[in-house]
Order: sequence, then C-alpha cells, then structure tokens
Amino acid sequence: MRAPDRTVVALVMAFVVLVAAGFFLPSWAVSLLVVSLARGIVALGLMVQFRSGLVSFGQALFFAVGGYAVGLIALKLRVTDVILLPLVGVAAATLLGVALGFLMRRYREIFFAMLSLGFSMLFYGLLVKTETLGSTDGFNVPTPTVFGLRLSVLATRTLLYDLTVASAVGVALGVHWYLGTILGRLDTALRDNEVRVEYLGYAPARVIHVQYVLGAALAGGAGALTALAVGHIDPSMAYWTTSGELVFVTILSGTGSVIAPFLGSLVFGLIQTFALQYAPSIWQMILGVALLAIILYFPGGLWSALERSRVRA
Repeated sequence: MRAPDRTVVALVMAFVVLVAAGFFLPSWAVSLLVVSLARGIVALGLMVQFRSGLVSFGQALFFAVGGYAVGLIALKLRVTDVILLPLVGVAAATLLGVALGFLMRRYREIFFAMLSLGFSMLFYGLLVKTETLGSTDGFNVPTPTVFGLRLSVLATRTLLYDLTVASAVGVALGVHWYLGTILGRLDTALRDNEVRVEYLGYAPARVIHVQYVLGAALAGGAGALTALAVGHIDPSMAYWTTSGELVFVTILSGTGSVIAPFLGSLVFGLIQTFALQYAPSIWQMILGVALLAIILYFPGGLWSALERSRVRA
C-alpha cells in the first residue's frame, strides 16, 4: 500500500487548523494571515520560476492587475460577489501573462529580470498618470457581497479569511501536482542545461511560457484577495518595492516545498508587524537585519533548515 503524500497531508491539516483558528484569533492576526497567505500565493509562482533559474522583478505587475481588475469591476459594473471577483483578477492577470509570455520566454537571467521590472514600472506610471484609475491615491473597493447579500463586517472578514485559506491550500496542492508532472520536473533541467532539454524533445521556451503564465495567474488572484481584504488599491501595488519584497520572501522561504513560500511570508509578516509596532522609527532597519541574519544562517531558505532538522531527528 502506497504511503500518503506528506505534503498533501500537511496542507490538509494546515487548512483545518487555520479555518478553526479563525474563530479565535483577534482581528489583527486574521488580517496578518490574510495578507501573508496572499503574499505566499505570489511567492509560490515565483518559486516555480526560481527552480528554473529565472527571477522576475516585475511580479507586482500581475499583483496590481488583479487588484485593479477587482476594484474596477466592483466600482464600475457593481459586481461585488466575493466568489466571482477573485476569478476576475485571475483571468485578467492570466490574459496579460499569456500575451507578455511570448516576449519574456526569449530572455534569461538578468535580461528576464530587468524586462519584467520594466513592464511593472510602465504599468505603475500608467496608474499614477490616469485620473480615472485614482491616480496616486487609488480608490476604495466596494464591500464584497455573497450572492448579492451584504454581510456584517465580522461575517465579511471571516468569509474573506476562509476564502484566502482555501485558495492558498488549493493552489499549493495544484502546484504540488504540477511539479510532479513531466513539465514540472523540467524546471531544474532548464536551470542546468537547456540544450539537453531540447535533445529530450521539449521546447524550453514553451515550458518557461507556462511557468510565466502560472506565476501571473497566482499573482493576479493574490492581488484580488488583497484588494478585497484591505478594501483599497493604489499604484504602490505595482511599484518595484512590492516586486522586491515578493522576491525577498521567495529567497527567504526556499524552493524545497510548496509550503515554504507561505512559511516565509508569515515570518516576514510577523517581523514586519512587530518591528513597526515597537520601533516605528527604525522598523526597516530591524526588518533588514533580522532577515539578513536568517539568510546568512540558512542560505537555502527557512525550508532547508526544517529539512536539516528532520534529517537529524
């Protein structure tokens, strides 16, 4: 009898624990978890690209596209259903990812990173200069509803929390399955030697295109969930610092498991929150020192430290 997949078991257990914890956690902890899980979803897409040797410094582009798509649909068309809106964000980012992917798949290394950053900053400039999109101030997202029914603030927050947890676990399971397929197993081969991948009969450009679209879809969905949870969107969602933060979380997490991006995102969020609360004047320095120490002592990411502890045990 085949042993159960430990990653699948861990994700199912995490889903049960997080949903149950949502009834007891204070509101600030629920908000922290929502933002951290959404950021982890973006980092999950970046992790797939990292495994192929690609680093995207423009993932904030799709994060912002998902958020703005939700805001505009809700504001202009009065579509506020909490189940439908994240799908709109995913669809908008996926379509853009498919289009840009035909260009991005031609580049590697620093050229891939800088070109992705360029697209993100172009979108940021468009948002800042366009008054109908809120310019530098952005705009508020209407309160989401469920099948046309408006819920209380507490019920809405709980629903968004449960939806984010379910989305995070669902995409983690999906990416875990993808990494087990032939296409997913080509990522390390692409990083090591693209020529040999071509000799095997696979087109590296197509594999990279798929990975790029996958990262775009995940970032778009995360942007939509963040916009609904925060209730406001602005051009900073597309700024280069947002992309840098997402890349930093991915490096902090490691690429050993689909659980790693969520672990790294939660650690990042906790350090950022408490540093900002107790030392608001130097919180960025504290955050930088703490994360630098983690990277120095665990160069393979936090997940590598957990794996070493498990092996020793």
